[in-house]
Amino acid sequence: MFDKLQNIEERYHELNDLLSSPEVITNQNQFRELSKEQRGIEEIVRKFEEYKKVIAEMESVKEMLENFSDAEMKEMTQLEFDDLQIRIPKVEEELKTLLIPKDPNDDKNCIVEIRAGTGGEESALFVADLFRMYSRFSEKQRWKVELLDWNDTGLGGFKEVIFQLTGDNAYGSLKFESGVHRVQRVPETEAQGRVHTSAVTVAVLPEVEDIEITIKESDIKIETARSGGAGGQNVNKVETKVILTHIPSGLVVTCQTERTQLGNRNRAMKMLKSKLYDIEVEKQASSISSQRKLMVKSGDRSDKIRTYNFPQNRLTDHRIGLTLYNLDRIIDGDLKEIFDQLKLADTAAKLGEGA
Repeated sequence: MFDKLQNIEERYHELNDLLSSPEVITNQNQFRELSKEQRGIEEIVRKFEEYKKVIAEMESVKEMLENFSDAEMKEMTQLEFDDLQIRIPKVEEELKTLLIPKDPNDDKNCIVEIRAGTGGEESALFVADLFRMYSRFSEKQRWKVELLDWNDTGLGGFKEVIFQLTGDNAYGSLKFESGVHRVQRVPETEAQGRVHTSAVTVAVLPEVEDIEITIKESDIKIETARSGGAGGQNVNKVETKVILTHIPSGLVVTCQTERTQLGNRNRAMKMLKSKLYDIEVEKQASSISSQRKLMVKSGDRSDKIRTYNFPQNRLTDHRIGLTLYNLDRIIDGDLKEIFDQLKLADTAAKLGEGA
């Protein structure tokens, strides 16, 4: 680990020199890429400097201990030495955590798809609840929320809703949400007060750049239709809704939020690229061990990952055994504690496998 840290430190100083050179300064693309690389390793370098400083302090204190004859001074120095001995393993663990390779998709925007499953209208209503939950969390993060496509039931619920989140670390924050979310509560239509169980599925996809996924025009079937819902007379009379079918994979995506057919087509293409990219990621993830895969991408998306029990105000995340009794706040967008715990569990799993 020490050799790896030294190499990273040397690269950091090399990047410092490159970023101050006239050749790089005048090349904006290169300057941007090198700056991004430097920011990516800066925290590791700072922690490594702290580690070396603590080691040097301990060597100095150890030498003083061997030379002191005064009992009181020796006792004070021993306390300092003991503190440093406790501090070193902590810094080493922090360095190991920082050395874990970061998911390159974490900084990207994301596309979230929520679909009703078992439970009929109650499931559709829960889709709407989760959409509001993620939207409110996004507002707290100052992210932009854009509705891409939806299929409402007319009773306040959605058969499906697809939206994009644009902001710092959007995908990195929500990537563990993919899977089956189960809800237990008394529906408004339930006269006898019985608790019903319903389920919805959530998929979180990183938004991909054009250079990452190439799609042949001949592989795309394009259809148009009139957009549904509010949007003005023009939107409802003109066929602005776009339906794209990727013939090789059979994937179908739709977008109806833009006022023009071209705008919806461009958005639909982004959605399709994200889906195709996600399929490739899932193929790679299948080679990872079952425990690690559970944390990396919520495992099998048919797995139940979380239960929302409204009568008991309880949320349970089944992957990490987390139970919280503040469901009212969580459903209102207070997701930070859950997301932090999932990230900690993922980091621990990666450390355990020496990732």
